[in-house]
Amino acid sequence: MNRITKALLALVILAALLVGLALAFQKPLATWVLQKMVERNAGRDIIPSLPDGLHLALCGTGSPFPDPTRAGPCSAIIAGDRLFIVDAGEGSARTLAYMGIPAGRIEAIFLSHFHSDHIDGLPPFMLQRWGTSSALTPTPIYGPTGVEKVVEGFRAAYVLDFGYRVAHHSERIMPPGGSGGKGIPFDLPAVGQGDQVVVLDDKGLKVTAFRVNHAPIEPAVGYRFDYKGRSIVISGDTVTSPSLVTAAKGADILVHEALQPKLLKLLESHFESRKMEQLTHVMRDIVNYHTTPEQAAAQASAAGAKQLVFNHVVPPMPLSFAYPAFMGDAKDFYKGPMTVGEDGMLFSLPAGGTDSSSRKLF
Repeated sequence: MNRITKALLALVILAALLVGLALAFQKPLATWVLQKMVERNAGRDIIPSLPDGLHLALCGTGSPFPDPTRAGPCSAIIAGDRLFIVDAGEGSARTLAYMGIPAGRIEAIFLSHFHSDHIDGLPPFMLQRWGTSSALTPTPIYGPTGVEKVVEGFRAAYVLDFGYRVAHHSERIMPPGGSGGKGIPFDLPAVGQGDQVVVLDDKGLKVTAFRVNHAPIEPAVGYRFDYKGRSIVISGDTVTSPSLVTAAKGADILVHEALQPKLLKLLESHFESRKMEQLTHVMRDIVNYHTTPEQAAAQASAAGAKQLVFNHVVPPMPLSFAYPAFMGDAKDFYKGPMTVGEDGMLFSLPAGGTDSSSRKLF
């Protein structure tokens, strides 16, 4: 037996011994690993570590399509040490927690419109804000006319759950007045009389809602956040809209929805070949009330936005290798930095400056 063979045999024996030891002590080893995970992740709060400024955390960059890498549409805005949520797609509250951003800090939620994929993650946000901070008042939820109906509908669906939690944990831990949400509707100017309304102006933060075109959904809005010289604009769902270009003038970051028709055609053809008429029809329909990456890039260029981030990604993009195909010819229309949004991304804009940075939090 030569030296190489002996060495390999020794490695095999050592590996077998290590596996044997791991199996023999599996319970204590697993407990130790889980303890370390708890110490690292449970109750984590990254907000105090962030510089003063405006920050964008992507807690959901997906759509109604199933995508194991993306929750439903959701963006978290951090202004100084204040936390706000824009749209609440399914699974986004869980993603926010993975990012180390506690829902107990939420001051308000803003809804762009009432399509199911933008509201079906609301209850977990309301529950986590209540249960992790002993909130005394319901979560403020701003939106166009109709938001009060949405919020009251969720409250009705969860009223039994609220009672169970108070009974189990006590009124001290789960104050009854903090459950659910409170819808705060706002009106846009009449068509032809303006497209914007300031919905929050407080402690140096201004939040402006602006009309977008997502017909037949009406009203539908996007939001602009301004804080200490920095700005982030979130499009909501829309086709190309002059009002968005106006609202996004000079923005540091434009977060824009995007649908790539050439790739969506793959799904349409597949469903058609399987004679799935309803899904084939839906694939054709959804193209006419969303924006292509190329159109979003042209919007960003016209607005003079300094950075473009795609969200509400359609169709699903579980592999970054496919991003160039998704973006198509967008680079022909916008010369600034473009990013296909991924859940867990954090973009930071320090107050009063011009620089920006980004990183993944998981």
